[in-house]
Amino acid sequence: MTSLASTRPELAGTFGMVASTHWLATAVGQSVLERGGNAYDAAAAAGFVLQVVEPHLNGPAGEVPVVHKPAGAPVQVVCGQGVAPAAATPEVFADLGLDHVPGTGLLAATVPGSFGAWALLVQRWGTWSVADVLAPAVGLAEDGAPVLDRVASTVARMAGHFREHWQPSAETYLVGDGPDGAPLPGSRLRLPGLAATYRRVVAEAGTGDREEQWERARAAWYSGFVAEAVDEFCSGTAWLDTSGEVHGGLLRGDDMAAWRATVEEPATGAYRDLTVCKTGTWGQGPVMLQTLGVLDALGVGDEPLRDADGEEDPAWLHAWVEATKLAMADREAWYGDSADDPVPVEELVDPAYLRARAGLVGDRADLGLRPGSPGGRVPRLPVVVTDPTGSRAAAGGPGAGEPTVQRSGLTRGDTVHLDVVDRWGNVVSATPSGAWLQSSPVVPALGFPLGTRGQMFRTEPGLPASLRPGRRPRTTLSPTLVLREGEPWLALGTPGGDQQDQWTSVFLVRAAAAAEHGRRTGEPPALLTPLQSLLDEPMLHSDHAPSSFHPRLAEPGVVVVEDRTSPTVLDDLRRRGHDVRPTDGWQLGRTCVVGVEGGFLRAAANARGGQGLAAGR
Repeated sequence: MTSLASTRPELAGTFGMVASTHWLATAVGQSVLERGGNAYDAAAAAGFVLQVVEPHLNGPAGEVPVVHKPAGAPVQVVCGQGVAPAAATPEVFADLGLDHVPGTGLLAATVPGSFGAWALLVQRWGTWSVADVLAPAVGLAEDGAPVLDRVASTVARMAGHFREHWQPSAETYLVGDGPDGAPLPGSRLRLPGLAATYRRVVAEAGTGDREEQWERARAAWYSGFVAEAVDEFCSGTAWLDTSGEVHGGLLRGDDMAAWRATVEEPATGAYRDLTVCKTGTWGQGPVMLQTLGVLDALGVGDEPLRDADGEEDPAWLHAWVEATKLAMADREAWYGDSADDPVPVEELVDPAYLRARAGLVGDRADLGLRPGSPGGRVPRLPVVVTDPTGSRAAAGGPGAGEPTVQRSGLTRGDTVHLDVVDRWGNVVSATPSGAWLQSSPVVPALGFPLGTRGQMFRTEPGLPASLRPGRRPRTTLSPTLVLREGEPWLALGTPGGDQQDQWTSVFLVRAAAAAEHGRRTGEPPALLTPLQSLLDEPMLHSDHAPSSFHPRLAEPGVVVVEDRTSPTVLDDLRRRGHDVRPTDGWQLGRTCVVGVEGGFLRAAANARGGQGLAAGR
């Protein structure tokens, strides 16, 4: 196999590894490991830092799903996805003249799940105190984090909206020397309100027993001063949202007090000799399991993915596109948080079902949306809107939708991601998101905005993803943990909305092929899987399925590819009927990964975006 070029070193060590979408979060996570903390302490500290350094991509009132494996114990999922308020019903929105949940403002707020998830992780599996975990984030919020170009441009785009409609946000973010008070790239953005909130949480957590500290911190957030401020803001104020109208919020303190982060079994599936662990169908995680299962049934990986010259076989990429379409069609028909009418996730990832689905993959691109019928059930698709422009342009006004990668490949922002593996064998993969600075006005008493994850719900009744009180919205957030022979091999994830499981599944198929090649040829163990080189490989995704965000547009047959992709591959995909859309060669994805292989801990971070970093020793 021809060796792949790499933008960064292939990291290997034995002490601990951290990879994240921002260098400061990675540095903080690694510093926690160096000071004796474990992967859970490091992940939480890095997660809180990401709220400060990437505020246009996630915030304290957002959410985080976590897939993790404690040393010597099974893989588990921690659900840090909050639920719809008790007052949030389709009838309420209909009475307001709305046929969807607005993409910004207070109506879309769900219970903020991120804090509860991080608290649970450290309380149950970590070793550090509340004060120690929060200290790096507090310090950066008080002293000021360096302003990324994307933070500066996001605030600049929102400046007029902030001044005219969301004054608390103007007071928080328009404190720089740029146009309209936006911070300049490379300057410092201080968030004293957020720092004060976390300092009060630390104070109320107190000292003494560490687990009791975390329980008191959780109480301060979900039934104490944070919940009180959220209740007062949502019930007592109203703000312009993407509907073009001014609305208050439905979230109340009682909703927050009734919610706790949960620990769940992962959804699992097989590919080659790997076991892949994901969230349930309240996220889109099983999309990866279904895609890989179809590829396995098609025999992808039985033959090398590349020829002797390193040229990638376009046949497997065609198979991947078609498998992804089938998985995404099932997502639209079957995925959601429907405890009273369970989604048959076990049947959706059953090998026999996936073999039958694989039979639908032909030599040509299919332009339909074809959900399956697991267990003989009759699928029901929501309304699908085809984008006649082929652009999936954001609709609805400033801040609408998720700040993710545009379908053209241009970056408007993203979610964030982090992975940690420590010397004891603990592994954590987490994808924090939501409550970004452009989502909703800042709550003055807290110094941060609420989230808008409620926009993921369908107001159309009778669907797995339909809006109901106490139900989790079906999100796109999708961390991954991969086992080989029952032991951790890789933990990975990326920002990117609907593309998350697409980019990571392409990476995983390539990584599995590289690992198999290494074992067959007897290469040194440390060189079996060149993680960084594989991250640097040209990426692609399909826009065939409807977007998860209003107006939920679909582009049948469209495949977006980085223009570094071989012309041979592009021509072959076009001959097969795909609508191939080349984009800038370094745009698609920000995948991070850590791993355990050949007696070493491994890590890599994406060069795309110019800010992700992996570190370790």
